Amino acid sequence: QVQLVESGGGLVQPGGSLRLSCAASGFTFSFYHMRWYRQGPGKERELVAGIRIPGGTTNYGDSVKGRFTIFRDNVENTVYLTMNRLKPEDTAVYYCNAHAWDGRNNYWGQGTQVTVSS
Repeated sequence: QVQLVESGGGLVQPGGSLRLSCAASGFTFSFYHMRWYRQGPGKERELVAGIRIPGGTTNYGDSVKGRFTIFRDNVENTVYLTMNRLKPEDTAVYYCNAHAWDGRNNYWGQGTQVTVSS
């Protein structure tokens, strides 16, 4: 059974930090590109960060460059998103996504809420 389980969301003040985790199971993690998306209130889902296989090349949405970092642990089958200098506009549900290298499969987590507010 494929599972992507996100954790680490919560309420944080502007300027604060959070680290999101996404634990994967039920598929061969090292064969999948991993991505974080988010969907804010009244907004469309947008790509936040991605990390590709092989090699671990990363890419980021323009609004988070320099503040967020994505990395993966292929032993623990987990992908992380470290978020620094958070802003109110970062408030959203953050989703983990796994996309197979051959494009055949695409999986989503259930999402974790991040709220940036004073």
